[in-house]
Amino acid sequence: MDRQAKIDFILEHYEDPRHYGPTDPADVVMQGGNPGCGDIITVYLKTDEHDHVSALSFEGAGCTISQAATSMVMEMFENKTLADIEETPQDVILDLLGREIAATRLRCATLGLTTVKNAVTELRRQRLAQEYGIVLPDARGHGFVPVDEVAG
Repeated sequence: MDRQAKIDFILEHYEDPRHYGPTDPADVVMQGGNPGCGDIITVYLKTDEHDHVSALSFEGAGCTISQAATSMVMEMFENKTLADIEETPQDVILDLLGREIAATRLRCATLGLTTVKNAVTELRRQRLAQEYGIVLPDARGHGFVPVDEVAG
């Protein structure tokens, strides 16, 4: 794809983002941002019992690169597994956008992928805590408490 074709591809994803809007219910909701640019996104991830992505969507605002790249990431991980997400290098999104286009906007370009990977990490953390009977901290930051202590 030549430079103009990549720019057109980016603009198409920005103007008509894929998988935009909340997934309800989601197994995990993860926020990500790039304070230097003002980009912010919220990723919604839902999986099936075999760790396949059954729904992945986002909401957000920010520059063309961050929003288009996040749309591309949503499309890229349709019907993939959590392991596929974890194993995907940042270079994949840079190649999709075009390295020369993304070179000066690396944080913007990788925000979506980074946030999806963080969502997977959080989902695995929640599952592990549940397996060991640990209640994770609430929104106020209260510490880890074994489930049997909460019930008692």
